[in-house]
Parts: sequence; C-alpha cells; structure tokens
Amino acid sequence: MTTRWRRFFKLLILCVFLATTQISHAGADLSDTRTIRKREQKSYWSLYDCPQCVGKKARQEQGHMKSASGSSPPDEKDIDIIVTYTDTSGSVRIRTVKSRDLSASWIWRSPTDENTDHQNSSQALEESFQTDVRFGDNVEHSTDGHLLGREMPQPQTSTMNPVKLKRRLLRQQRRDLRTAKLIRQDKEIDNQLQAAAIERTRELDTTVKGRYSIWRIEYQNPNSDSTLKLMRDQIIMAKAYASIAKANNETGLYDSLMQSSRESQHAIGDARSDAELQPSALDRAKAMGHTLSIAKDQLYDCLVVARKLRAMLQSTEANVNLLKKKSAFLIQLAAKIVPKPLHCLPLQLTTDYYLQGFQNSGFPNKDKLEDTSLFHYAIFSDNVLATSVVVNSTLVHAKEPEKHVFHIVTDKLNFAAMKMWFLVNPPVGAAIQVENVDDFTWLNSSYCPVLRQLESARMKEYYFKANQASSLSVGSDNLKYRNPKYLSMLNHLRFYLPEVYPKLDKILFLDDDIVVQKDLTPLWSVNLRGMVNGAVETCKESFHRFDKYLNFSNPKISENFHPNACGWAFGMNVFDLKEWRKQDITGIYHHWQDLNEDRTLWKLGTLPPGLITFNNLTYPLERSWHVLGLGYDPALNQTAIENAAVVHYNGNYKPWLDLAIAKYKSYWSRYVMFDNSYLQLCNISG
Repeated sequence: MTTRWRRFFKLLILCVFLATTQISHAGADLSDTRTIRKREQKSYWSLYDCPQCVGKKARQEQGHMKSASGSSPPDEKDIDIIVTYTDTSGSVRIRTVKSRDLSASWIWRSPTDENTDHQNSSQALEESFQTDVRFGDNVEHSTDGHLLGREMPQPQTSTMNPVKLKRRLLRQQRRDLRTAKLIRQDKEIDNQLQAAAIERTRELDTTVKGRYSIWRIEYQNPNSDSTLKLMRDQIIMAKAYASIAKANNETGLYDSLMQSSRESQHAIGDARSDAELQPSALDRAKAMGHTLSIAKDQLYDCLVVARKLRAMLQSTEANVNLLKKKSAFLIQLAAKIVPKPLHCLPLQLTTDYYLQGFQNSGFPNKDKLEDTSLFHYAIFSDNVLATSVVVNSTLVHAKEPEKHVFHIVTDKLNFAAMKMWFLVNPPVGAAIQVENVDDFTWLNSSYCPVLRQLESARMKEYYFKANQASSLSVGSDNLKYRNPKYLSMLNHLRFYLPEVYPKLDKILFLDDDIVVQKDLTPLWSVNLRGMVNGAVETCKESFHRFDKYLNFSNPKISENFHPNACGWAFGMNVFDLKEWRKQDITGIYHHWQDLNEDRTLWKLGTLPPGLITFNNLTYPLERSWHVLGLGYDPALNQTAIENAAVVHYNGNYKPWLDLAIAKYKSYWSRYVMFDNSYLQLCNISG
C-alpha cells in the first residue's frame, strides 16, 4: 500500500512539472505574438501617431523618455485597451491590447487639459489642413492608386477629425468652382458690353459738319473749342467794359472796345469749333486780350462789373424768351399754311373734274364696300397728296391688293379734287370710296355735342382771334390747337365710325401723315380680347401719360382716371365696331363732351377725349407696328424706323413741307408719283 502511494505521488509531481513548463512556453509565444502584431499594426497605422513622432526616430526615443518619466498612465496597473484596425486585406479587426504594449508616441491626457489643448490647436489644425490637401493631391496623381510607405514620404498628419477634414476639402472645392463660375460670367458680360459698344458705334452719325470723330458730341474733346469760347467771353467782357467806359465818359476806350468786339465777332463768324475759325482768329484773340487788359487797369471795380454782368444776363434772358415765343408762332404758322404747290394741286383737279364732266363718274368694285371678309381702311383727310401716299404705300406692301378697300372722307371744298385724283389714278385691284362729310345729314348739332360747341360764337372767336396779341400772351402751349382746322368735323369723325360704316365689323383707321412699310393684313387677326381699340402705347418713363393731357385739378378727372395711366396714339388704330356698338362708345364720348362745355377738362385736340373715351378699352399692340415722332424728333432710332410697319409724321414738320426733317423725308417721298402730270404742272418735285 505504501509503495503504491509513493508511485502515485511521483507521477503527480511529474505531470505538474510538465504542465508548468508548457504554460511557460505558451506565455512566451503569446507575448512574442502580441509584440509582432503590435509592430505590424504600428507599421500600417503610423498616420494615427502624434505629429511630432512620425518618421523621426530621434523623436520616438524622446517620446520613450517622456513616457518613462511622466507620460505613463496614472495607474501602474496593466490596462486592457480595445482597438479596431484594418488589416492588409481591408477587413476590419478588433483586438485587445495591453497598455504596456503601446508605443511611446501615445500620450495620456487628463480631461482637465482639454480646454488648454483646444486653445493651442487652431494653428496646428490650419497647418495640418494645408499638409493634408497636398497629401490628397499626391494621392490623386499616384499611378497605382495605393500609398506605400517606402515609395512616398510620410506627410505631417493632423489631429483633426477625418470627417471635418473631408468637409473642409469639399468647401474648398465649392469655393474653387464658384470662383471659376464668376470668372466665366465676368468674361461673358465683358464680351456683351464690347459687342454692344461696337454695335453702337455703327449707328453713330459721323456726318456732322466740321467733325471728324466717330463719337457723339458728349465724347468729343472738351478742349476742341477752347479758343472759340475764349473769344466769345472776351466779347462779353468788352461790351461790359464799353458800357462802363461810356458811363465814365471814356470815349476813346469805348470806341476801342467796340471796334475790337466787332472784329472778334467777324473772326468768329459761324464757327462752332476751333477747327472752323479763321487763321487770324488767334491773333485777334491776343489783340482783344491786350485791349481788355488796358480797360481793366482803368475801369475795373468788382461791384460795378458784377452789377453790369448781372444786368446783361437778365436782358439776354428776356430776349431769349421773346424769341422763343416768336419762333413758336412762326413755326405753327408755317406748319398750318398750305404751300403754293399743294394749293395748286386741288385747284387743277377740281377744274378738270367739272370741265371734263366727271361729276357722274363712279368707282368700280362697289360690291366690296360692305364685304366684311375684306380689309377695310378709313382715311379722313382734306390733303389729296398725303392721302395718295397712304393708299400707294399700303398697296405696294399688300400681299393681296384686291382684298383691300379704302374709305376716304373729305370736306366739301376738296371733295371734287379727291375724287378726281383717284378716278384718273385708280389703285390697282383695290376698291375706293370717296365721300363728303357734309353729306352725312345725321351728323348735326342736335346729335353731336362737339359740333354744337364748334358752331358757337364763343368758340369761333377763340379760334379766329388767336392772332391777336392778347391771345399770344397766353403762351405757345395751346397755340398749335388754335387753328380753324379744328372747326372741321373731319377731325372728330373718328368717334363716329360705327355710324359712318354701319355694316362693317372691323376697320383700320389711318391718319393722312403716315407711311405704310409692311403688309397690314395681320392686324385683322389680332385678338383684341374684348377691347374696342387696338393701338400702340406711347408712354416712356414719365412722358405721354394721362396727366400730360387731362386736368387732374378738376375732380371730374381726378376721381375717374389715374394720372400715370399710359397714353396711346391715334394714327393707326384697329377698331372692333361690333364691340363699339355693344358698349356704346359714342355715348361715352358724348357724355364727356357735354361735361367739357367750358373746355377745362383736357387740352384741345382729339387725343385727350380719345384717351377718356377708350380708357380701359384699348389693347396695346407691338411697338413695331407704329413708330411715331418723325414730325418733331430728329433723334429717333433709325433701325426702329426701318423695321416699323407704319411710320407717323406727327408734329409740325410734315414731309410735304419745307420744314420737314431732311433725313426722314425719303420714307414719304418714295411713294409720291412725281411723274404724274398734275404734280409736274404744280411743280411738286422730290
């Protein structure tokens, strides 16, 4: 028994010894494996080390010393740390690492140090960001798409969160894209401005006398007339000193100043710039300067000279105002007086009308006069030549002349001449109707308020005494309306179109001072959207609005209309006669004419009552249909004129007068039949 127990204990001791030996070897292997794994992990994740230790052995050794001295964990116990990493195959791994196996670059921090570290980290983050941007560029330009520690130098790493770093990179990219976009836009705008400038230079008028620059007057050299201005100033000062010298009985000096003034004025002549001055002008200016210097030495007194110049200024202003009134009167007079050739034409036509027996002659195509499927025009005029131009220009551009019908109404004085002209010069294909306004028996003073007013003695006195001084003193604003032509119902007949043409549904009204440049048939297909009048609006900024024509100080006007409402123009108007009759437009016109018995609600003429009558009943047409201003504005856009369907010579400078603006006259004269025997007999030529 004893022997057995001895053997058993010996075997037990042997097993314990072997087991202890095996565990010791296994522990050593495990320690080696951990060290190797840790080194592998260290080689693959060097980017997570502190920026002071990457790729620098000396700093690693210094880190070991700091770790040994004061950077060790606060607790001497071995702490298990759970770490995640990515192996060489890209798989995510989780391992437990002992704190004693960490490298010296790992630093233990206390939560109380976070605030201090945060304050010192701003500059490091900025430097780290710049380094990471360069590092990202290197990644994008690498050939194989992988980073190898031995092939590329290790960049300085950042302690910034990778997500924040990515956001910052994206923000920088957006900034770059936005900058590039703005640069492109700036280049496009520059190109547009350059193209507009080039286009503008092509439209400039370079034919101004005495000018050799392509630029407008505001871009000319401001010193181009310096000598001319000097000489004019010298003349003014010479007259001032001459007046003072005469008051002081300095006869010799007075004569010298007046003589020098006349010579300087003669040297200037009609010059508008230094280039147009006579060669001796500069010498004349020097001589005048010497004379003024003598006068200044003898007569100069600041208060006296200032008083004299002020008196000269006031006198000049008074003269200018007087000349403006005279000029306005003379322009109105020249515009309203019929020139001799135009007076000759209706006389010759009327004479032949009765001598050759055309009283009983009629126009063909009478069946077209009331055909609503055709294109009808209304022209109310006493000017034979102007009416012929309207008809000719319309038919020249008409695609189907045989579908056009012209309804012409004139007065008794010109009826025979108007009818004779179109009998001997019938328009090809089109139908013509010529009527006398005095034959409209329904148009009488009991029905028409404006006719009742025109027949009153007070109205006749207003018109026929307009040439008296008392009337002229009122001003030139209403002078153009103080003309007996407004006594004619031709001017107001446009408000009675449904009564004149009771069987028509739509008609195009044309003034006699227009020229047609395109086919007008598309106007009949324009949808007026329930409106009565189709017209081109004329308001631009603050011009040609209701307050220009109506008296808004009167409550009858201010309570019914808006002062900034946009105006429009007579001259080319599409009228829906069916809608006109439905809404009783003529009744509205009569109502307001009755209210304006004393002529205080609006300015004279037919446009103001037209604005009132068709208020909120006018459909705006495209501006290219009707371009106005050729009778008063010499600065119209040439391209707009050439592209317009109708050009209108509204104003005093009618194309058949010598007052006409020269550069606009050709648009009208090209449709005048200058080879006609009647025009040649009356010496009417282009």
